[in-house]
Amino acid sequence: MDAKLYDSELKVMNVLWREGDSTAKHIAEVLGSEVGWNVNTTYTLIKRCIAKGAIERREPGFQCRALVSRAEIREAQTNELIGKLYDGNAGSLFAALLGRETLTEEQLSELRRVVEGWDK
Repeated sequence: MDAKLYDSELKVMNVLWREGDSTAKHIAEVLGSEVGWNVNTTYTLIKRCIAKGAIERREPGFQCRALVSRAEIREAQTNELIGKLYDGNAGSLFAALLGRETLTEEQLSELRRVVEGWDK
């Protein structure tokens, strides 16, 4: 899957990641209650995700299965963000994130572990 998922499509994917394989009807019910979408809107977004290779449709009953993981999407979206806003420099993004708030000692320790393991 190479295409970007937009916020509305991510809402559909979040239902599948949270609840596992589901019918389109169930996804529509969940998103109807969570964000107020009607059935047609949800089905349109599911079909977009199918066209992008993010969801597989199975019959009977318009069963939907996520073909990409949340981690894969996070990585792709993060890479896009770094490329667009930080000229491909992940360090600049990291510095921007760190400058936003004071981190706890536990958060700093976790970041140290991540950075130290980065080149392994």
